[in-house]
Amino acid sequence: MEFHFIISFLVFCFCLAQTGYGDVLFSSLPRTLVISSSTQQGQVLKAGEDRITVKWGLSESLRASGADEEYKNVKVSLCYAPVSQTDRGWRKTVDNLNKDKTCQFTIANRPYDASQTNQSYDWTIEKDVPSATFFVRAYAYNSTGIEVAFGQTTDARKSSNLFEIQGISGRQGSLEIASICFSAFSVVSLFGFLFLEKRNNTRLSKN
Repeated sequence: MEFHFIISFLVFCFCLAQTGYGDVLFSSLPRTLVISSSTQQGQVLKAGEDRITVKWGLSESLRASGADEEYKNVKVSLCYAPVSQTDRGWRKTVDNLNKDKTCQFTIANRPYDASQTNQSYDWTIEKDVPSATFFVRAYAYNSTGIEVAFGQTTDARKSSNLFEIQGISGRQGSLEIASICFSAFSVVSLFGFLFLEKRNNTRLSKN
C-alpha cells in the first residue's frame, strides 16, 4: 500500500514539474510595450500584395525606470481577433503561451534596442495568411528566450483597431502555382528545343 502511494506521489510530482517548467502565462505579463501599425480600423488588406508598417518601443512613462533592463529580443506577430477564432480550435487563445495559438504569423523578430525610442519594420503580408480579422502584438524576451512583457495594437478585450486580410483563395493559389509551373515548363522546353536544333545543325554540317 505504502509502495503504491509513493509511486503515485512521484508520478504526480513529475506531471506537476512537466506542466510548470518553462510555462509563461499571458495574464502574468506587464503591458510595457507601445506598438502601432499603419492599419486602420476595419481596413481590408490583401495577402501577398499589401504592406503593414509596425512601430514599437517602451512606454514613455517607463523609460527612466529601467523596466526594459532584461529585454533582449522583440517578436512582433499578426494575431487573430476573437471574431476569427470562434469554432476554430487551431486558433484558440490560451493563457499558457506554450499552448496559445492566437499569434501565428511573425512580422518581425529583432534584438531589442533600448537606445531607440521607436523601432519600425515594413512587412509585406505573406501569401499563406488566411482570410480573417487581425491585430498586431509584440512580445519582449529575456536572454533565455522567455516572454517577459508585451504590447498590442488593440485593447484588452481585443475589440478595437482590428483590420481584415483577404487571403488568396484555393482557386487563386492553384492558378498561381499552375502559372509558375507552366512558365518553368516553357523555359525548359525552349532550352530543349534550342539544344535539339543545335545538335541537328551540327549533324547536317558534318554530312
